[in-house]
Amino acid sequence: MSTIRAVLTQAQALLSSAPELAAIDARYESQLLLQQVLNVNRAWLIAHEENDLPADIQARFDTLLQRRIKGEPIAYILGSREFYGLDLTITPATLIPRPDTEILVDSALEKIPANLATQVLDLGTGTGAIALAIAHQRPHAQVTAVDASQPALDIAISNSKKLGITNVSFVLSDWFSALNQKKFDLIVSNPPYIEAADSHLKQGDLRFEPISALASGADGLDDIRRIIDDCLIHLKPQGWLMFEHGYNQALAVADLMTQQGLVDVATIQDFGANDRVTTGKNPLIVSTHWG
Repeated sequence: MSTIRAVLTQAQALLSSAPELAAIDARYESQLLLQQVLNVNRAWLIAHEENDLPADIQARFDTLLQRRIKGEPIAYILGSREFYGLDLTITPATLIPRPDTEILVDSALEKIPANLATQVLDLGTGTGAIALAIAHQRPHAQVTAVDASQPALDIAISNSKKLGITNVSFVLSDWFSALNQKKFDLIVSNPPYIEAADSHLKQGDLRFEPISALASGADGLDDIRRIIDDCLIHLKPQGWLMFEHGYNQALAVADLMTQQGLVDVATIQDFGANDRVTTGKNPLIVSTHWG
C-alpha cells in the first residue's frame, strides 16, 4: 500500500513523460484525478498526503490516469469543467469550454442592460456555457440557446437545471432554421471555425471532441457565413452579432459582416493577445433597447 504522496508523485512523472500530453500541469492534473476518485477537495488531499491509499482506490485512480496518459481530455474524464464561475457537466457529445470563450461572454455583457428584459440568442450552445453565463449575470435577460445536436442540447438543459438558471430556453435547430421570424437584441455564437484539413484536429484534446463542433469547410468560415447571411432577419434594429473565431480570421469575419451591412464592426483580443471576437451592429434605428 502506498501513501497519497507517493501515488501522486508517480502519477505526475507518468503524465510529464506521456508523449500525447504537452505543456500540461502534471501535478495539478494528478491531484484532480485523485480528488475525483476520493470525492474530496484539494485542501483535504494536501492535508492527508501521508495517508495510505487503499488498493481499490488506487486501482480506480490508475484507470483514470491511463485514460489521461492516452490523451483523453481531463474534462471528459472528470465529467465537468468550470466556465465563468459555473460548474458545467461535460460529455464527449459537447465541445469543452475554454477560457478564451469568456471574452465572448464579457463582450456580450457589455451590450446587455442589467435591468431590461433583453432577448439574447446563443447559436451552437453545446454545454450551454455561453448562454448560462450570460443568463446568470443578466437575470432579466431572456436567453434562447440553440444547438443542432440533441445529445448536446440535453447536456445544456441538464446544466441549466443543476445550476438553477431559469431564464434560458432551449431549441433544437440548425442555426436559425427552427426560430421562424423571432428577433433578438443580441446574437452570440462560438461556431465551428477550424479549417477541415487543419492538422490540429488530429492532435491533443481536439481528437476527442465532436468534429461537427470544430471544423467548418475549407477555410473554417462556412458556418459563420451561414449565420451572417441570415442574421438581419433575426436581429432587432441596433442589435448586435458577436462571434468567437480563429486567431487569423478577424479580417475575413469583419469583411463578411460589413458586406452584410453591419456597422460598428470591431475585433477584441483574447488573453493571449490574439484576435478572438468580432462584433457588428444592425444599423437600423427603431429599437428602444439600445442607445
